[in-house]
Amino acid sequence: MVNRLSPREAMFYFLDETGSTTHLGALLIVDAGESEKSGTTAAAEQQSGDGARSGSAKKSARSGSTTQTLDYPSLVALVENRLQSIPRYRQVVREVTLGLARPVWVDDPDFDINFHIRRSGLPRPGNTAQLQDLIARVMSRPLDRTRPLWEMYLIEGLPNGQQAILTKTHRCLVDDEAALEISEAICDEQPEVEALAEDLWMPGAPPGSVSLAVGAVAEAFSRPGDLLDSLMHGNSVVAEVRSTAEDALRRVGSIVQQLSDSAPSSPLNNSTTSTRIFAVASVPRRGCAKIADRYDCTVNDVELAIISGVMRRWMLSFDESVNVADTVRVVLPLSARDPGVERRLDSEARWIAVGKPSFVTDLPVGEDNPAVRLAQVAGLANRYSQSSRRLSMGPQPILSELGVVPFPELSSRAFRSLNRRAYNVPVGMGTSPVADKFVDGCPVSEMYMIPTLMAQRALAISITDYRDNLEFAFIADRGVMNDLPAMTDYVTEAYEELLATK
Repeated sequence: MVNRLSPREAMFYFLDETGSTTHLGALLIVDAGESEKSGTTAAAEQQSGDGARSGSAKKSARSGSTTQTLDYPSLVALVENRLQSIPRYRQVVREVTLGLARPVWVDDPDFDINFHIRRSGLPRPGNTAQLQDLIARVMSRPLDRTRPLWEMYLIEGLPNGQQAILTKTHRCLVDDEAALEISEAICDEQPEVEALAEDLWMPGAPPGSVSLAVGAVAEAFSRPGDLLDSLMHGNSVVAEVRSTAEDALRRVGSIVQQLSDSAPSSPLNNSTTSTRIFAVASVPRRGCAKIADRYDCTVNDVELAIISGVMRRWMLSFDESVNVADTVRVVLPLSARDPGVERRLDSEARWIAVGKPSFVTDLPVGEDNPAVRLAQVAGLANRYSQSSRRLSMGPQPILSELGVVPFPELSSRAFRSLNRRAYNVPVGMGTSPVADKFVDGCPVSEMYMIPTLMAQRALAISITDYRDNLEFAFIADRGVMNDLPAMTDYVTEAYEELLATK
């Protein structure tokens, strides 16, 4: 039996455009020269007091450590061992002739792990700007659709002997709640590597085009009794189509309702190129918690207030006439307001969180006073997270149940068109702090989620709560936001002005 893409997976697969794909990923900064054997881990170096640091150049002091190196062969061996827990990373997407059904997942008969895991390096001595430029170039390139839709890079030459692991994964691979992004699969919570049992994987024989087409037709007519019953009584297949159409109209109506209260007109919705630009920054969580306690709000409110300050500074950099009523509309996970929405007692905090219920809210970037801006951010987020008008289940195919490919393809295009003005910037947030992670015994000192940048979006932002720091990642359309590196300074400035308010 074929393993067909779900309607949502098919939608993301067909959302690809020439020169770009709907991929996401992660950046892990690894202290490859040492790993903890026992003892304690000292706090990462910070600026004086609760000062923020930007970029990815951090130092750590460790006691009771032993030398542990991470090299290309060991990384390949680790990934190869873990692939058995994420089988789709050895599968390719095969489309069905004439679009008779959604595409299917099939084993790649020519799977070559060395094609997917690559080695790269910065000119020594490497710096943060060079690393971010390399990541931007990697994320600008589309994935090879004739192979499994992921890549991984081991990047050497970072300061202080550190290395970076960059992953790039197509959005359709991680749509299911249980599906891991490959960076999550290679990380352990302890320095000791827990290897899975030896995996003797052999690819299955891929179905031919004729077989896939015949199978699609057979699926359509596998229930002739139901089909006859539907023609006579108006249920089953025909009723499903009618119900699907009605559901689609309701979904379109919901989107149109949101569009009637559409996001402000902004260059943030005018994606013009497939070339990306990338930047990261970080602030201490402890300082953000102090701000939250002072103003009786949540750390997530402080995160949004920092983003508001960042966007205000960006707007002022090219337009000094920012109006006090100006806003930027963002979409973020509903769990950022109510962790109970998706948190389970047995669930582990993840840094790649997609496909979750979300809501849209406004950031008051026109407000000059940072304390007032924080209060407004918290008030608006509380209001809109409880408003059905502002709730969203995330990207959904317009015709979600029909199996014929033209419908998902048209659904993807319709989603892209209808959703263009629903919000300006997507913001990804985790539900809880991520515990310390190790790759092949080497500690991960920094962790950033690289969000998907979809069509008609010039900027996407993610925040990862890791090692007592809030790690901000920005990915943008270089044609619209070629000044993105300034965002790292803006994060520090927005944080420090909130910390200084009384």
